[in-house]
Amino acid sequence: MNKILKSVCSKRIIRFVYFPLIAIFIFVMICNTWVRKSTSLCCYNDVKAIPENHVGLLLGTSKTAHGGENLFFKYRIEAAASLFKGGKIKHIIVSGDNHIANYNEPEEMKNELMKLGVPDSCITLDYAGFRTLDSVVRCEKIFGQTKFTIISQLFHNERALFIANKSGLLCCL
Repeated sequence: MNKILKSVCSKRIIRFVYFPLIAIFIFVMICNTWVRKSTSLCCYNDVKAIPENHVGLLLGTSKTAHGGENLFFKYRIEAAASLFKGGKIKHIIVSGDNHIANYNEPEEMKNELMKLGVPDSCITLDYAGFRTLDSVVRCEKIFGQTKFTIISQLFHNERALFIANKSGLLCCL
């Protein structure tokens, strides 16, 4: 009797736990492939290859992570400054989170951009970029931009570009 009960329980576990988990995994992989393939032609690693746009949207991140330097922050700042100095963008919208008094991504990013030679007059701060979706949608709704360069890391750019494309915006990464 005990063996039969174990066998029935095993089959139920497979049916109600493993199959749904496998289905969810497959669904996530299909979605990820869709996002990556639909954005692959607009993602760049070379400043020279990026088309010119008047505005760059710099997606926010914290300057520090786990008590040390956040390389995502560093590389985003360097990329934005390179695009500006290379004439690929003329203005940068810095979008990020500042929901608590001592945490201000846009200000931190602006300060670092200025250290790299981007003038204050060419930087606009968006303090309500709490999520990638917010940043991309606000770039059009609040700042009136329908064509802009998204600046972040590849995995983040793919998602941001996908959101922008589904929102009817023209973006380049």
